[in-house]
Amino acid sequence: MSAPMTTGHPVPKQLVSNKRQEPASTLVAIPVFNEAEYVDDVLREVRRYAGDILLVNDGSTDGTSQVLAKHGCVRVISHKKNIGYGRSLIDAFRFAVGNDFDWMITLDCDHQHEPSYIPRFYDEIKKGDADIISGSRYLKKICSGSVPPPAERVAINGKTTEILNRSLGIDLTDAFCGFKAYRVEPILKLSLTETGYGLPLQLWIRAARAGLRIREISVPLIYHDPKRNFSGALEEPEIRFDYYIKIIEKELGYNVSQNIREPFHRREEQSHLRKS
Repeated sequence: MSAPMTTGHPVPKQLVSNKRQEPASTLVAIPVFNEAEYVDDVLREVRRYAGDILLVNDGSTDGTSQVLAKHGCVRVISHKKNIGYGRSLIDAFRFAVGNDFDWMITLDCDHQHEPSYIPRFYDEIKKGDADIISGSRYLKKICSGSVPPPAERVAINGKTTEILNRSLGIDLTDAFCGFKAYRVEPILKLSLTETGYGLPLQLWIRAARAGLRIREISVPLIYHDPKRNFSGALEEPEIRFDYYIKIIEKELGYNVSQNIREPFHRREEQSHLRKS
C-alpha cells in the first residue's frame, strides 16, 4: 500500500487564542470521511484550542478535499481511496511519533464531539497519571440538547463494553467514544493493525495487556442526525456486532461467549418480548 500524502503547514502559534493551556508536544488529530458539510465549522472551533492540527482525509468524494485545501494552516494526510477509520488513526499515530509529539488528542468531524472540551483533556494530560484518557458519554450525563442516539448503537456499545470489562478486568463505560487523548509512544508499541471501525477494540485489549494506564472523563453525548449510518454491511446492527465480536475473540485468542453469537436484533426482540 502506498504511503499517504501529507500536505499543509504547521499552525502559527499566534492563531491560537488560548495556547497557554496546551501541554507541550500535543497534536490534535481528526479523521475525516465525506465531511464537507462540517469540516469548516469544526476546524474553526478546534483552532481556538489547538496549535498543531492534523486531518486524515480517508478518500472523501464529497468535496471535503477541496474544503481542506483552503485551510493551509493545518496538516493533511490524504488517502487516495477509503481505507478505514482505523487506518486513519494508525496513520495519525505514526505522524505524531515522526514529528516528535508526546500526546495526541482525537475527535470526530461530525459535530459529535465538542472542541471546547479539548482544554479538559489538556488538564488531564498534565496530571501525568494516564496513558489513555478516554472520553465517555455514559460516565456522567451531560446535557447536550441533541437528539437521542439510536437505541441499537447504545445497546451494542453497552454489550461490547461489558464484554471488554469482563474479559480484561478493566472498568470502561464507553468502548467506542472517539474523543480521546493518547500518550503516543506506548500506543505505537501496540502495533495496531485493524483498519476499520473496530480499531478501538483492538486498542483496548492490547493496551490492557500491556499494562497501560487508562482513565475516562465525561464528555457530552451528542447526536444531530440519527439517520447517519455506517457504510456498507455494517449498517446492519447484527452484522456490525458480529464484526466487533470477531475482533475481540481474535485478540483474546478465545471465544468470549456462545450466546452472544445470536443476531443482535433477535436477542433484543426476545428481551423485549420477555418484558412485555
